[in-house]
Amino acid sequence: MNVYDSDRMADVLTPLGYVATAVPDDADMVILNTCHIREKAAEKLFSELGRLRNIKERRLEDGIATVIAVAGCVAQAEGAEIIKRAPYVDIVLGPQTYHRLPEMVARASRAAAGQQETKGILDIEFPDEPKFDHLPEVTAKGFSAFLSVQEGCDKFCTFCVVPYTRGAEFSRPFDDVINEARTVAAGGVREITLLGQNVNAYHGETIKGKSGSEAGLGELIRQLAEIEGISRLRYTTSHPIDMADDLIAAHGNVATLMPFLHLPIQSGSDRILSRMNRHHRIDDYRRVVDKLLAVRPDMKLSSDFIVGFPGESDEDFEATMNLAREFQFVQAYSFKYSPRPGTPGAVMQDQIPEALQSERLAALQEILEQNQINFNQQCVDSVVPVLFDRQGRKDGQLVGRTPYMQPVHVQAPQEMFGQIAEVKLTSAHANSLGGELILAAHQSSPMSEIEKVSA
Repeated sequence: MNVYDSDRMADVLTPLGYVATAVPDDADMVILNTCHIREKAAEKLFSELGRLRNIKERRLEDGIATVIAVAGCVAQAEGAEIIKRAPYVDIVLGPQTYHRLPEMVARASRAAAGQQETKGILDIEFPDEPKFDHLPEVTAKGFSAFLSVQEGCDKFCTFCVVPYTRGAEFSRPFDDVINEARTVAAGGVREITLLGQNVNAYHGETIKGKSGSEAGLGELIRQLAEIEGISRLRYTTSHPIDMADDLIAAHGNVATLMPFLHLPIQSGSDRILSRMNRHHRIDDYRRVVDKLLAVRPDMKLSSDFIVGFPGESDEDFEATMNLAREFQFVQAYSFKYSPRPGTPGAVMQDQIPEALQSERLAALQEILEQNQINFNQQCVDSVVPVLFDRQGRKDGQLVGRTPYMQPVHVQAPQEMFGQIAEVKLTSAHANSLGGELILAAHQSSPMSEIEKVSA
């Protein structure tokens, strides 16, 4: 989501004459776009701000002003505290207000020139109208693109700050999503990943202003699959309770929808899931997975885990270990529980000591990493379609991804960049694969791509 938001901020600033630079010393404006899910993100923010302060002061000695902005969820949560701790920050804005960046930059520039007095611009209100109504048309960047379709969350998991930093669930209108997808497809994008904090809770308005005229994610995916040039569709992140039957059916009858799904479980213990306020039990999760496999036998899953949640017993943790063995997730993200200020979990009794959290995390990650290695090794000698979307580190090398999101390094001619091609997988590593190009650019129907993966 932050990658998408950062790109849109760049789009907003382009009419002001700004272009991206990778070197902060050269930047007239630096925006730190933040996430508040983990405690270390907030710590890293203030560390990075200290480095930028030195750059700002050094440039000012040469008579060059530098605008520093903090955006995203840490900005939303911390707000005035950022300006208090780092008064050299010019702008603090939340994830719902970046469409107002041009106005904020103009105010900050006037202040820097001494034309008005300011102690930092703070804009973290949730606007009455969604930001998407005020953003310029998106521009395609590369062959894979993120497309935000849903924001916010109404689930209120006890460990999570998203409802407080992103607000209530909001779904973009159906036609707005379709139009943005058509725009990036016309710009050369072959793969779209639909984004949302609870993306499968999407219920977009289909007829403006008409009550009850809504469509879910399954129908949206079916319509996106009809757009010329789009060969692959994905979506993330999902909640198990929002896996509607219509969406599950789309996995069986929409060829461009990849057979790989990120479906967070967080814990293998029903007791801990209840304390997390996850609204589902392990058996509910199993039923969803069974339905997915019934329509797509080649479906593979990734997931999220939190270890050391308050009150987690040895038995609860062992249930999580057993679940990781049972589902054989081909990828997984796992973390120690990190108390987030303002969330119910932060004030729960029975907080787990960090040393025990670390011990449990290491044990779980050993299983999760072995699952990923096993899957990668099982893929060796198979032939899969790969979308080449990055340059490799070696001369003549391109990097792409399989339908299961595995990076594949291949010696391939430059004209394959942006194409889908058949690759024989020849080697497996912990986080990537090696392969050999065996056919020219794969131009046949998306269904044949999926069939060959299944084979």
